Amino acid sequence: MKITREQVLAWRLRRQFVDPRGEASAGEIVGRLCGVQAQVASAAELAVGLRQRTPEADAVTRALADGTLVKTWAMRGTLHLLPAEVAGAYLSLIAAARIWVKPAWKRAFGASPEEIDALGEAVSALLDGAVLTRDELVRRLAEDRRFAAMEEHLRSSWGMLFKPLAWQGIICHGPKQGGKATFARPASLSPRWRDLPDPEEAAPIVISAYLGAYGPATPETFDGWLASHSHRKTTVRRWFADMGDRLTEVDVEGATGYVLTEHADELARCEPSASVRLLGSFDQYVLGPGTKDTWVVPAEHRAKVSRTAGWISPIVVVGGRVAGTWELDKDTLAVSLFPDAERPPMDALEAEAAHVAQASGLSEVKVRVA
Repeated sequence: MKITREQVLAWRLRRQFVDPRGEASAGEIVGRLCGVQAQVASAAELAVGLRQRTPEADAVTRALADGTLVKTWAMRGTLHLLPAEVAGAYLSLIAAARIWVKPAWKRAFGASPEEIDALGEAVSALLDGAVLTRDELVRRLAEDRRFAAMEEHLRSSWGMLFKPLAWQGIICHGPKQGGKATFARPASLSPRWRDLPDPEEAAPIVISAYLGAYGPATPETFDGWLASHSHRKTTVRRWFADMGDRLTEVDVEGATGYVLTEHADELARCEPSASVRLLGSFDQYVLGPGTKDTWVVPAEHRAKVSRTAGWISPIVVVGGRVAGTWELDKDTLAVSLFPDAERPPMDALEAEAAHVAQASGLSEVKVRVA
């Protein structure tokens, strides 16, 4: 089956609630996107709000409070929102890479696989029925001489020693207390939480979800998104192969990738989009396929989108391709188009800016195109 890049991008826009927007809840949007990056809480709220026809104020906060979502270290070691019911499947696949058993991990963070196992048991016991701030948790751990030497790494906001525990479903982020991060057991925070399934059971769940938002895609693209290429290539390819006729291979202008068979006809019928959309920082539209996907982010402009220290800029999306970036300064939304990008209609940018204002809780914003 042959399709065009323009069809792929239009289909992704539709599947990801970018164009058209809909009435989906925060939980539904996060589920469709296979998680939403959440180290910047306001960016996560904006990612959800910009996909709703009428943005719901504090939709993410409320979904976390009622247990629909959990916040934990997940894909590529970054903090994500995930639907509580299926979070275990994602974490199971990430944990299957077991990067904390590799010698490089111990050299960098000073903890052996056995010490990580012991840390997991201790943290699980400390968080049994409790929600603790980082300081409270680390202070109690440091009282145990087995973990005293880890204190500096445990106090780090990067959480490198806690990440293997998160991937095993032992720990997740809890509600903030006075602006301080807290930690809890996910099973205690959400009645919807399910224990981690075996990776072989988890693989078709996660692959199906990923291809349902970011297909067509290859096993290599999937693993790059999931775990920064930490799994053996043969393992990921087998996961795809084991899905059999549930997947269909397609040709996109000479490049091959997989889609869910149930989506193949819909994709083939998809018409190219000319829509103009503004999406926020760290948006899944670019993080899902990766910023190196030149169909989405032109290679010559990648540095404007994927910046230093892992920052992902807010983006202007025209017809499914990133055509520039934007930033909000008080009541002015400044658009910086790429030099070779065609200028979108001003009324389309102003309509998008109004939606950004609504999703951000602002009365109105003015648009300035650099």
